[in-house]
Amino acid sequence: MKYKVLLMGNNKMIINEFFTYMDNNFECVSTSDRYDDIINHVKYIHPDVLVYCLHGENPDDLKRFVNVERSIEEERIPIVVVGDDEDCRQFENIANSVEARMFHRPLSNQMLEEGIIKFLKEKRPEAGQEKRSVTVTESTLKTEDVMRVAEELLAQLAKEEEKEKRARAEAAKRKHILIVDDDSSVLKLLKGYLAERYDVATAISGKIALKFLETKKTDMVLLDYEMPVDNGAAVLARIRENPRTKNLPVVFLTGVTDRRKIMEVVAMKPQGYLTKPIDMEKLSSTIKGVLR
Repeated sequence: MKYKVLLMGNNKMIINEFFTYMDNNFECVSTSDRYDDIINHVKYIHPDVLVYCLHGENPDDLKRFVNVERSIEEERIPIVVVGDDEDCRQFENIANSVEARMFHRPLSNQMLEEGIIKFLKEKRPEAGQEKRSVTVTESTLKTEDVMRVAEELLAQLAKEEEKEKRARAEAAKRKHILIVDDDSSVLKLLKGYLAERYDVATAISGKIALKFLETKKTDMVLLDYEMPVDNGAAVLARIRENPRTKNLPVVFLTGVTDRRKIMEVVAMKPQGYLTKPIDMEKLSSTIKGVLR
């Protein structure tokens, strides 16, 4: 006799272990954290237990699960929650209305499997047996229902997969920007402004920036001109000396307003020059122009 187990949650490693190591006693099906997917799986697959495999779920995920539990209450499906102490504690704090058997990790697959089976025998002694008494007509109808919902779920999964592909393709096109400034508040401000459109890395000194460029690539550098030890001029000189980075676009950020010093900066031929405080619209247009 096998128990039908519906698996969900962020811990894909545990879910995979159910399929790989517990298939002698469990007939496993996984579902997403989408409300409609869970309800449809419960309705048409009739699981003997719902297992929530926790791994860093945010509070909104757990609040949605409370709504799921309320919707399937009439099905009398036992709920098992698997996670480390912190995840289980968060579940109990947020979803305290959900009646669930908690299994705290670490524990072996065998202990988890035996614990769930024992729990099911106590909770639903008839689990795994009641479905054998259905008539041929009932079985056929259920098969048709399962096929229909399977087609719907596959179509939904295909849409989500296509959406993920587009997102990955879009992410691959995103340009990378390295911001170098000894003022952490400037780094935070600029990163927050640019992160929605670009992949952004920050360095709080010229030395750290040069170390970054030894092993990683970027599409352009926003470089503070006035920094202690390795100032912007010294960092730009090192960038131009290196064959790997000599053509890397650099835009200076500076509070210098003295005409003579401005001429010194411009003489180094950066791809741009922005004065502080930074005008964000000008910053955006400068970046677009350089990266184009």
